[in-house]
Amino acid sequence: MFIGVATVELYISEAFSLKDKRRVLKSIIAKVKGKFNVSLAEVDFNDNWNKALLGITCVSSDSSHIDSMLNNTVNFIEKEGWSEVVDYQTEIIKY
Repeated sequence: MFIGVATVELYISEAFSLKDKRRVLKSIIAKVKGKFNVSLAEVDFNDNWNKALLGITCVSSDSSHIDSMLNNTVNFIEKEGWSEVVDYQTEIIKY
């Protein structure tokens, strides 16, 4: 079994308050969960209006499947244009 973990740092230029930021993040989270079989949540920069760090995880028996899922998820977030992906990291853990 393999566990895939990704962190995605986002810059949300249209957010001028925490309320704006949460609106954008809720939209991202809902659409990603609907399209991909991953779990995700905001894990850092909770009090910063323009920055967010999303944690994304998935589980599979094939590490290449996990790598593909995580990359497709990050590409989807980037292409949708809700925010700018500043940085991301992925890691695959064999369990």
